[in-house]
Amino acid sequence: MELVHSGKVRDVYADGDDLILVASDRVSVYDVVLPTEVPDKGKFLTQLSLWWFEQLADVVPNHIISATEVPEEWAGRAVRCRRLTMLPVEWIARGYLAGLGLKEYEKGGTVSGVELPPGLVEGSKLPEPIFTPTTKATEGHDEFITYQDVVDEIGDDTAARLKEVTLEIYRRGAAIAGERGIIIADTKLEFGRAADGTLVLGDEVLTSDSSRFWPADDWQPGRPQHALDKQFVRDWSSSLDWDRTPPGPAIPDEIVAATRARYIEVYERLTGRRWE
Repeated sequence: MELVHSGKVRDVYADGDDLILVASDRVSVYDVVLPTEVPDKGKFLTQLSLWWFEQLADVVPNHIISATEVPEEWAGRAVRCRRLTMLPVEWIARGYLAGLGLKEYEKGGTVSGVELPPGLVEGSKLPEPIFTPTTKATEGHDEFITYQDVVDEIGDDTAARLKEVTLEIYRRGAAIAGERGIIIADTKLEFGRAADGTLVLGDEVLTSDSSRFWPADDWQPGRPQHALDKQFVRDWSSSLDWDRTPPGPAIPDEIVAATRARYIEVYERLTGRRWE
């Protein structure tokens, strides 16, 4: 197989007409890959995505061909998938105010051009979920764009369809997670077109790398929330004297263990399955 692309966390290989998407145990924060891996992280992401793809199959087609027809050494962390022409937008839905969305709101009361009520604080629940797209930068950081920017980039029909799909995936995921005591504060999705023009959900969906997960019984607006996702590593790294450029800091053993425990907790609480 030919290595087509090596990203911060995933590697993509070509296998005939198909692609093999391999999730590594690498961790990236602030667009920098850290030198320490979290054991089984790639398996957590892959298995949780596969579970969500099943829950969301009636909302939008996805890129999965098989979770088993992959090389044995990648079993559990790789999927065979369709080739897609990816759209140049990060499709983000937010139900709570946190992270870069909070910082954008604090500048002028809007996120991606969506006006929000005054007086919101970190962790506030929004009146309703909002669509807040960003650019998909190959280098540097993603930047907030408006819905009209998306329309200008890919056309009105495609933008409208995928905006609604993004919000429906968030609403569906948030409802399922809520029944299990987990808040999904926000999530990031990627879509592409298959060879026949079909709009398809790709990459990962509602994982601990692409979403913010908070325990519902600990949620309290006005302060940082207890992170059951990659935010835990971001918070640790932001406490260091580090300028967020490579090489990144090594992750201490106790932070690795605590991060892994959070990934396991989210997987088990959402799916109802025990992580073996």
